Amino acid sequence: MNLHGKKILLGVTGSIAAYKSAHLTRLLIKAGAEVQIIMSASASDFITPLTLATLSKNPVLSQFKKDNTGEWNNHVELGLWADLFLIAPISANTLAKFANGLCDNLLSAVYLSARCPVMIAPAMDLDMYQHPSVLSNLSKLNSYGNHILDAESGELASGLVGQGRMMEPEHILSRLLDFFKKSSDFKGKKVLITMGPTQEALDPVRFISNHSSGKMGLALANAFLTRGAKVYVISGPISLKVEKEKFIWKDVISAREMYEAADAIHAEMDICVFAAAVADYTPVSVSTEKIKKSESEIHLVMQKTSDIAAELGKVKSQQQIHVGFALETENEEANALAKLQRKNFDMIVLNSTREEGAGFKLDTNKVKIFQGSGPSVHSEISSKAVIANLILDQIKTIPVWI
Repeated sequence: MNLHGKKILLGVTGSIAAYKSAHLTRLLIKAGAEVQIIMSASASDFITPLTLATLSKNPVLSQFKKDNTGEWNNHVELGLWADLFLIAPISANTLAKFANGLCDNLLSAVYLSARCPVMIAPAMDLDMYQHPSVLSNLSKLNSYGNHILDAESGELASGLVGQGRMMEPEHILSRLLDFFKKSSDFKGKKVLITMGPTQEALDPVRFISNHSSGKMGLALANAFLTRGAKVYVISGPISLKVEKEKFIWKDVISAREMYEAADAIHAEMDICVFAAAVADYTPVSVSTEKIKKSESEIHLVMQKTSDIAAELGKVKSQQQIHVGFALETENEEANALAKLQRKNFDMIVLNSTREEGAGFKLDTNKVKIFQGSGPSVHSEISSKAVIANLILDQIKTIPVWI
């Protein structure tokens, strides 16, 4: 285990799981990291600053003002100093602050100004962890590019049993080691990701679309970026908050616009991931005026759109990697494997609408990954950020990559 030379900023918030931060700090130091700790005010109700200062070999910070010196703890410098900002545990309260840009203490100020990667390890009771507001905040943080260390299942402080335990320190250390190992494994690669839905106009105010939120595509874009790639994103209309300046980003609306944008840059890409839910059909004609409700029925004449993945698959070079997605409702594996061959994919990711926790709009997914006729890789229900990194790991096993 080697984190030699890595600077870890560890945030600790008010949670019963704060006691684990002592063991986590010891593991980080033992692995060779330099550790600076910031505590929220309530965290000291659960573990003393003296304990963490002794283990980290650095004074623990909690206030902007340094004691009796007239100096202040510069939150900007702290964010610039770190190679990684890890908040473990993060409470529901601090989670909400981070997700919504609230800044009333040193810890949240450092988060908002940090330029380094951020990992958060939630800890709370199982009903809190599953509350829609908490899930929404986790989704926001995921969309910002933060790495979510999903809570583990087990006995909780309340006596209930379920998901909510902070990830064990040994598991967090393993994730950090993997993170730094993978932080440059896609360096020098140009990656194209199509994501989100497309909209096919019927008239000036109506369109045909689908339920894609773009969450899986964004998770993939963030994963590639974190692991060193130069990421080009072509996105249909989405409502996610995105730091677009981190990517080479292009917004489109229709399937035609998405195809033209992808075709224009495809030749220079090393990896193309077709995660968008592109409309298969578009109206033959679009009314110039709003269609009035006058008849009991309306008849639309539709025509096929360009199949972006299939068309670009025809001109794919031997050095390029194409990855597709298949969302199926029946005969899932057979349909996915047929699409793998038909569209000249190197790999295809299958999700089923019949799997609870998988599909559109959700923050989680469950997938099967196929390459050729070889064995598939199955995931459990996990956050889309975790699934994204699983997909990247599988891309590295494609023969073209090797």
